[in-house]
Amino acid sequence: LCNCSSVGSASVAECNRTTGQCRCLSGYVGLRCESCAHGFYPEQGTHLCQPCACSPSGSSSAQCDHSGKCQCKVGVTGLKCDRCSEGYYRFNETTCEPCQCNNRSQTCNSSTGTCLNCQENTEGNHCELCKEGFYRTAHPAHTCQRCPCSIVASTGTCRIQPGEAAPRCDRCRTGYTGLNCNQCEQGYYNSDSICVRCKCNGNVDPARSPGVCRPESGECIGCLYHTAGFHCERCEEGYARDPEGTNCTRTEATLGPEPREFTTSAPNATKATSFSTAVLNSTLSPTTLQTVFPISPSDNSTSTFADVSWTQFNIIILTVITIVVVLLMGFVGAVYMYREYQNRKLNAPFWTIELKEDNISFSSYHDSIPNADVSGLLEDDGNEVAPNGQLTLTTPMHNYKA
Repeated sequence: LCNCSSVGSASVAECNRTTGQCRCLSGYVGLRCESCAHGFYPEQGTHLCQPCACSPSGSSSAQCDHSGKCQCKVGVTGLKCDRCSEGYYRFNETTCEPCQCNNRSQTCNSSTGTCLNCQENTEGNHCELCKEGFYRTAHPAHTCQRCPCSIVASTGTCRIQPGEAAPRCDRCRTGYTGLNCNQCEQGYYNSDSICVRCKCNGNVDPARSPGVCRPESGECIGCLYHTAGFHCERCEEGYARDPEGTNCTRTEATLGPEPREFTTSAPNATKATSFSTAVLNSTLSPTTLQTVFPISPSDNSTSTFADVSWTQFNIIILTVITIVVVLLMGFVGAVYMYREYQNRKLNAPFWTIELKEDNISFSSYHDSIPNADVSGLLEDDGNEVAPNGQLTLTTPMHNYKA
């Protein structure tokens, strides 16, 4: 009997009469066609021989195991060895090429080789670049460190020049300067670590002064156009805003001539008229004064006061006030000293002697000793008239003469 396999042979009862070899189907081998041929594997459950179908480029052999998995080359994976494994790309006729990621990524695109998930703050097709905001250092070699640039003061990016040890920020924002954009440029000052523009109301020339304002406080330096103040916001002493409110112009107190209408023969008339003229001239312009107090052009009389500036006028007023205050203080001190003298004089003990025709009376007064005993001073005995005509009062302890 041929006894051929009913699955792997063409006919169960048909075989070679001499050798007994059955006529096998494709994928089957053996005398009775009971085994799978090379490149085939028995399917579990049915025992049918299925082709391995291993990729000739990615597998090292056409044979597969009982599960149908082929033997793949290095860098190739898959059941049929038909794709690149992780860390390799570009599946070709020979094998897969390893990813070129400078040891900063383990994966890349299987077709283009572009590295994926770059590590250590790198980016690029092969992880060869530093990310934005980082720069490449020499020590340690080829590592990416964060730029010392604030995103408030700069773009946050930097680069290191050949031969330099410290990086430079690429571009500072408006108002900042320095290698790391950590300084305020001219015309700005530091306010809570933020550079703020100086506020000098356009009254400072940057070309004339080293800085428009002080970098630590913002106080304006070198105010021009007769201005003053922290922000050059007011006019200097002796200057005032013009009617338009833009420029500071000099203000002068022009004391005009004494008007004739106010001239009197009283002793104090000259002083009163002069004072009135000064007050009027301090508040009225020369044109207004000419209108109010007309003076003939042919009048050659000299004015009471010469024209003086506001500063001189203020000095004179301040001097007069100082003299008046000193005089008042001297007067108060004199009154105080006089009252002290009177108090001491009133509080001192004193005696009053009254001489009459027949007797002598003696009395003592003192505010501080109202209960004093003066009986010893009023003795009638022992009083006598001295040879020189003086009256002598004799007490047990003192002698009093009158």
